[in-house]
Amino acid sequence: MNSEVALNSIVVPQPLTDLERTLGLHVHVSPWISVPLIFIVWVLVLLTVKKIAFAIARKFASNTKTQLDDVLFDALDFPLQLMIYATGILVVLPLIPKGDVDIIKYFLIGFKSVGIFAAALFADKFLRGIATLYIEKIDILHVSGGVVRGVIRAIVMGLGALIILDSLGVSITPIIASLGIGSLAVALALQPTLENFFAGIQLLIDKPVQIGQFIRLESGEEGKVERIGWRSTWICLGNNNTVVIPNKLLVNSRVTNFFYPNTEIAVPVAVGVHYGSDLEKVEKVTLEVARDVQKQMEGGVPAADPVVRYHAFGDFSVNFNVVLRAKDFPSVPVIKHEFIKRLHKRFAQEGISIPYPTHTVIQENNK
Repeated sequence: MNSEVALNSIVVPQPLTDLERTLGLHVHVSPWISVPLIFIVWVLVLLTVKKIAFAIARKFASNTKTQLDDVLFDALDFPLQLMIYATGILVVLPLIPKGDVDIIKYFLIGFKSVGIFAAALFADKFLRGIATLYIEKIDILHVSGGVVRGVIRAIVMGLGALIILDSLGVSITPIIASLGIGSLAVALALQPTLENFFAGIQLLIDKPVQIGQFIRLESGEEGKVERIGWRSTWICLGNNNTVVIPNKLLVNSRVTNFFYPNTEIAVPVAVGVHYGSDLEKVEKVTLEVARDVQKQMEGGVPAADPVVRYHAFGDFSVNFNVVLRAKDFPSVPVIKHEFIKRLHKRFAQEGISIPYPTHTVIQENNK
């Protein structure tokens, strides 16, 4: 009896695992101790390698002309860190005791979910980084950058969530069908908004007008394009009021763009002189004044040569047009204002008269 008790009290040592033999251990270590230690060592080593590699890569990227590599490294930083933790799970997975099947199953599910989530994070940050990079270069994105980034995040994260649900065994077919029906209902309800949205895309691609340009609408309003949005275009008029036009109407209407093909614009001024004037002298004096205005005024074009053209015998004067050149549309009123003042003063000095409207009344004396 005593011998049986002695035999039962003997602890039989468990065989060493392959890992323990590789590490040169002579005692059995519990998996609940070895697995966390191996996971921590694996993660720390890879994080150190990642930090060194990213420091070298970022230094190289800072010397390149393009900014795409900077966006790539910024987007890859955190998702790669998540993947390092996920690979740590794969490394320690074979070391978990075989009897704990449920734990291994959950580890595999966690690894797959973390991998999909990391890929979605990378795609989201990378695409939004590219959008931010080009927002300043595209007018319609300049005023709607937040909307663009929000749409990108919603699409990428939505797809990532569907893929994770599918990997977990959840059927996503009903979800996709519901999204399709809901999208159709929303599209029908927002038809006018969508028309203006696609008209805004057309403005972006065709570029008939751009921010900062001066245009004249078919209805007669003229002003500076302040904003081109997804739904409407804002035009600041000369009286500091703003006209908001739906993009659909702007695309389908006739628009005069004073900045196309270039910003220089003709400044016609109508003038009339007395019938008794020396027209050669009038032309000479007018051209001298016009050249001085174009050279001295900030909005004038010094290299342009003004033109004088007589075109009609009016009721009270010989009429002609003077055509000057301005650098842009906002300079037109200033050039015209200064030219009229100087021409009036110079005509007075030269004895050239601008006649007033007169009427001749003939009264018959019936006796």
